[in-house]
Amino acid sequence: PALWGAVVGCPAQVSAPLVIMRAMPHRWKPNVTVAAIIERDGCFLLVEEETSDGLRLNNPAGHLDQGESPIDGCTREALEETAHDFVPTAVVGVYMNRFVKTRTGDDVTYLRFAFAGTLGAHHAERALDTGIVRTLWMSADEIRACPERHRSPLLLRCIDDYLAGQRFALTLLHTDISVTERHGVAGR
Repeated sequence: PALWGAVVGCPAQVSAPLVIMRAMPHRWKPNVTVAAIIERDGCFLLVEEETSDGLRLNNPAGHLDQGESPIDGCTREALEETAHDFVPTAVVGVYMNRFVKTRTGDDVTYLRFAFAGTLGAHHAERALDTGIVRTLWMSADEIRACPERHRSPLLLRCIDDYLAGQRFALTLLHTDISVTERHGVAGR
C-alpha cells in the first residue's frame, strides 16, 4: 500500500489501492425545467396547454436547453409560451416533482427552478409555443379553486411561495462558462 501524507502537515496514512469504477449505464437524471412566476395586480400569468391528459394550466415553464443558464432558459420559455418579454429578478425556489405519465406509464422526475421577475413588452404578432392554447390571468384563489386543471402541483406551490415573499438573489445560481461556450471558445 502507498503512503499518503507526503505533504507537510498531513498525517501519514495507508490508503487502499485505487479502484476505477465503470460508468453507470443507466444513471438516473431529473428533467430540469424553469418557470416564470409572473404577477400583476394580484393575478398570475398562466398558460393553458394541451397535454396527454387534456387541457391543463401551468406557469410559463419548460425544459432547460443545452448551453443555457437557468436564468436565460426562463427568459426564453416565458417569451415562447406567453409572447411577453420577461426578466428574472429573483429565485422563488427550487423544486422536485415526480410524475407518472398516464399514457405511457413513464416515471419522470422534474427539477424546477422558479423565478420571479419583471414582465416586459407583449409581442402580439408572435405565435405561442406548440401546445400552448392561450395565456390567461388568474388570481391565486381562482387557481386554488381548480386543482384538477393544474399540470403539476408545482403550479400552486410556486405561487404560494411567491405570495409568502420567498425570494433569493439570482447570485444563488452560478452557471460556469463551460456550459454556455461553444467548441471551447466563449461567445461563439
